[in-house]
Amino acid sequence: MSHHQVCLCTCPDQATARKLAASLVEKRLAACVNILPAIESVYMWKGAIETDAEMLLLIKTSQDKMADLQGHIVDEHPYELPEIIAVPIVDGLPGYLQWLDDVMESEQ
Repeated sequence: MSHHQVCLCTCPDQATARKLAASLVEKRLAACVNILPAIESVYMWKGAIETDAEMLLLIKTSQDKMADLQGHIVDEHPYELPEIIAVPIVDGLPGYLQWLDDVMESEQ
C-alpha cells in the first residue's frame, strides 16, 4: 500500500479554490491539486438543510504532510468548518507516485 493520499476539500468559489490550490503546491503540502467546478452540495448545518454551489479540490499529498496540510487549510479557508477528508491511494502508476514524492520533497 502506498503512503499517498487524495484529500477532498470544498471551496465556495473559484478564487478561493485557486488561491488555496496554489498555496498548497507552493508550500509543497501537495504535488498537484485538481479543481472540479460546479458541484452542488446538500448538507446539514446548524440544524438546517443547506444547498450550495461549490468547487471541489482533489489534493494529491502524502500521509506525512496531512497534519500541516490540514492546518494550512483551516488557517486559509473561509469556512468555519472546512471539509478535509483524506482517502488513501492504494495503488498507482509507480512513476506518478514517485513524482508526487519528488515534488513534495523538492526545495522551495
